[in-house]
Amino acid sequence: MRLVSIGDSFTEGVGDERDDGSVRGWADFVATGLAISEGAPIEYANLAIRGKLMEPIVREQLEPALALEPTMLTFNGGGNDMIRHRANLNRMVTLTEHVITRCLDAGVRPVILSGGDPTRNLPLGRWVRPVGNRLTAAVREMTTRYDVPFADNWSDPELRHPAYWCEDRLHLNASGHRRVAARVLQTLGALPPEEWMTPLTTAIAPPSRMEKVTYYRRYVLPWIGRRLTGRSSGDGRYPKYAQWRTVEPRLAD
Repeated sequence: MRLVSIGDSFTEGVGDERDDGSVRGWADFVATGLAISEGAPIEYANLAIRGKLMEPIVREQLEPALALEPTMLTFNGGGNDMIRHRANLNRMVTLTEHVITRCLDAGVRPVILSGGDPTRNLPLGRWVRPVGNRLTAAVREMTTRYDVPFADNWSDPELRHPAYWCEDRLHLNASGHRRVAARVLQTLGALPPEEWMTPLTTAIAPPSRMEKVTYYRRYVLPWIGRRLTGRSSGDGRYPKYAQWRTVEPRLAD
């Protein structure tokens, strides 16, 4: 099996940082889970780059991913589009369909994901949520029509709990990435480790006034600054794993 993943920070694994500063994330966990399910090593590549809108993901990552001659390709995009003004829903749906048909034409199994829903605790989340709901509904209909796997994380109520999210409220933490990986593996008919799906019981108090101020200063204002100057958190970054890596059928720490 040869698995390649394309996308943005969600697929890159931002929020699940190792001690050395590198990121892991759900796609890495899925690769391990599939190797365990297969009972043999698999090949895994990940071309995701944080900060990417859906259009550049498809334009810059899809063909290089297919050039690797994978047997399976995971795709998620749109998270960065949805938090921008006037997200083009129709274009996102069209791009998703292009990924599906291009993979099928190439003899590659596409696996489509929606990201988790962060809007419960995200500033202006009430404006982002309807876009995510409509995109998820459209992709669900499309994947049913093409008979391809769809891991619908957006609709998972457990994943909306703040205990699954980082301080920036936009990226999943390690627990969130494990839950997403478990849902993907279940979608593919593989059995994930039970603890990856065990609901969290952590109670988190509402942020204090000072914590809200700190949050806006640390995360919201820099994000606004990047939008005003046309910069991205992915500027100057390269694909996570541009070439095949062998993933052994065993869980790592």
